[in-house]
Amino acid sequence: MKRARNRAAHSSRGCAFGDFDNDGDVPAVNMNEPPSLQRNDMSGGNHWLKVKLVVVKSNRSAIDARVTAHYGGRRQAQEVMSQASFYSANDPRLHFGLGAIDRVDLDVRWPNGGRERIAGGGSRSARHDS
Repeated sequence: MKRARNRAAHSSRGCAFGDFDNDGDVPAVNMNEPPSLQRNDMSGGNHWLKVKLVVVKSNRSAIDARVTAHYGGRRQAQEVMSQASFYSANDPRLHFGLGAIDRVDLDVRWPNGGRERIAGGGSRSARHDS
């Protein structure tokens, strides 16, 4: 494997992902050594949606909720999880890349089994409580 000049090799067992600076791109944080932020400073004209689910009665973090985004004839699904890698947890907000599409319908399956449809949301960010 060829290494880039002037860059130290890293060894890590854990990694977390999240939109650290709320600009729509998702960098990584390496763990298991002094943590290092691997920035993603890519710019582009594509749309994205960040969803933070909050449950008001129990399991406030909405762990195990599943969100399916429907947009432009496509579909993406993500679940809220409490961990992702060795000693690491990702951003609890769900990040959907939408490309050129700027409107999205969401289907939410809540941890208690309830289902909800959120129609016609715009891109960038959203918060919904149940």
